Amino acid sequence: MNTIKIGLQEWATEDLKVTKFRNGEDIALVTDNKEWTELTTSAYCIAPNGHYLYNWYAVNDPRGLAPEGFHVPTDEEWTELTDFLGGKHAAGKKMKTEEWGGTNESGFSALPGGFRFYYNGAFSLEGDLGNWWSSIADGTANAWYRNLTSDNDNVYRNYYYQRNGFSVRCLQTAQRDTDATL
Repeated sequence: MNTIKIGLQEWATEDLKVTKFRNGEDIALVTDNKEWTELTTSAYCIAPNGHYLYNWYAVNDPRGLAPEGFHVPTDEEWTELTDFLGGKHAAGKKMKTEEWGGTNESGFSALPGGFRFYYNGAFSLEGDLGNWWSSIADGTANAWYRNLTSDNDNVYRNYYYQRNGFSVRCLQTAQRDTDATL
């Protein structure tokens, strides 16, 4: 997995595209809309634009969604990234690819994968927005995530139903050094 150092963090340069958990077991591929709406277990899907989307049950699965040496970032780790890149009103431009209206100054290379709705299984807003899970639930049936859109440079922090299908971007699990670079 290719990475880019942003501040004191080492981020993957692409969204996750795995079909097996770290322990080697298959993640359920769910293509049927009705089946997706009824899930309370780990699953992924492939959006029509080719983006791999995971429900939060897969993110939180003890078998490990992220490859060895990586993890799904916490809500706090997403905030650290956003703060380092100039705050929630500026960081999005530095994270998005040039093709998506950003500068990709950070090397994060965000692309608009859209998402899959929990309530009807439909794919939505491909090419217009990207949602990335954090590993932190909000204490209900929701979990925290970050959102980038085509129409501005903001990074939005929100929570939404764990049954949605969102992208996952991994963060390297490693000792931090003291040299922050961009």
